[in-house]
Amino acid sequence: MSTDATQRAAILEIAREAVAAAVAGHALRAVALDNPPPASGVFVTLKKEGDLRGCIGTLECRAALAVEIARVAVNAAREDPRFPPVTEAELPFLEFEVSVLGPLERIDPADPNAIVIGRHGLVVADALRRGLLLPQVAPEWGWDREEFLAHTCRKAGMASDAWRRGVDVYRFEAEVFGDE
Repeated sequence: MSTDATQRAAILEIAREAVAAAVAGHALRAVALDNPPPASGVFVTLKKEGDLRGCIGTLECRAALAVEIARVAVNAAREDPRFPPVTEAELPFLEFEVSVLGPLERIDPADPNAIVIGRHGLVVADALRRGLLLPQVAPEWGWDREEFLAHTCRKAGMASDAWRRGVDVYRFEAEVFGDE
């Protein structure tokens, strides 16, 4: 999976315009992306002055990639339960990061070679809960493989060691880019 500079700029502009329109209460214009990269999912992360301000995405693109980018960008700005909705005053200070996800691959989490920190993101799931952490999270926090697994389990609302007790664990790769 690889995007060129033109595609990355277009993807970031779609996210930025979608958030600005939603915050201002305007309808989003129709969005399209020429030659979209293959993607199984997409996440948009918003930061303000380097601090997380919202992050929401999907593991399964059910519409065109441009439409999904716009949808999850708006959700990151308005629906992330950890934060109040983004305001118009914050718009100039937001930094956008997009993660275009490749396919999920089920792994044995006990295999020390199954997870490469900085390359793989993780999903843990059982019948009722699911948690996901993007590939960039573990190196940002300085986590090793076991800490990454534990934090992904906690994000799913599970015990930190649930990965040792039979929950499904998947890895994925993502192309991650943002405002520079």
